[in-house]
Amino acid sequence: MTSETTRQFSVPFLKKRKVRWGEETIHIGLFLSSILSVVTTFLIIGILFSQSYHFFKEVSLWDFLTGTEWSPMITPRAYGVLPLVCGTLQIVLGSALIAIPVGLSCAIYLREYASERVRYFIKPILEILAGIPTIVYGYIALMALTPMIKIIFPQTGTFNAVSASIVVGVMILPMIASLCDDALRAVPNSLREGAYALGATSFEVTTQVVVPSALSGIVASFVLAASRAIGETMAVSLAAGITPVISANPFQSIQTMTSAIVEIAKGDAEHGTTEYYSLFAVAILLFTLTLGMNLLSNKILHRFREVYE
Repeated sequence: MTSETTRQFSVPFLKKRKVRWGEETIHIGLFLSSILSVVTTFLIIGILFSQSYHFFKEVSLWDFLTGTEWSPMITPRAYGVLPLVCGTLQIVLGSALIAIPVGLSCAIYLREYASERVRYFIKPILEILAGIPTIVYGYIALMALTPMIKIIFPQTGTFNAVSASIVVGVMILPMIASLCDDALRAVPNSLREGAYALGATSFEVTTQVVVPSALSGIVASFVLAASRAIGETMAVSLAAGITPVISANPFQSIQTMTSAIVEIAKGDAEHGTTEYYSLFAVAILLFTLTLGMNLLSNKILHRFREVYE
């Protein structure tokens, strides 16, 4: 009797203890994972700052940020990053002109107008677009888009900003569509139903109720997509070329910050030289820009978001 009573009470106790040990193991694993991500981020920042320090001992920060010529591999060497910044902004603006209206329209259609069958058909297509390797986009821009652009604009160079902007716009389109769709889905149906009850049309409900209510999430998606475009490398390097110039002409070759890093990292720059360390100077500027864009996105999302019960 005593042994059976002990068995009845001890077994559940052991099971509960095993459950607690399992939960503790999961908690520890999650904690270590979060610590690892933080440590990795700080290690990246530390490496960038420590390596770029050697560059800024030779080149002043003012000359780096305001210089209008970039030629670290050719004598006379120049380390003005403005041509790279202008090239990057040209790609970002060009891709935004394509991705923002198309991505937002796609999200509105999928959320407000499309049937379930259409939604299940279009969603996988967007996921496929997001999963295509960037090198493939760059090759398509170089071999397919550029020849078509040359038919309309014969002055277009083999490497140009237009084709690069188009493919980057296609690349960030799924991100905008997905994030905007999430923002629109967060708007409660009670707002839609109230507008319909007042006699509003579907278009009026969408443009005057749903989109304004989700505006913070929509704008945040635009900023995140721009940050993604700033960091794009392979597609831009293949399509836009490596000519660092300050120009508003979208039909000529340009160079972005990421493609400049690729050019220096190919191995032609000798380790320990100023041109080698210029790679890290450009990288830290790129890191600062993308970090600022991400922080701006979070600020917009939390500052202007609507809270619904």
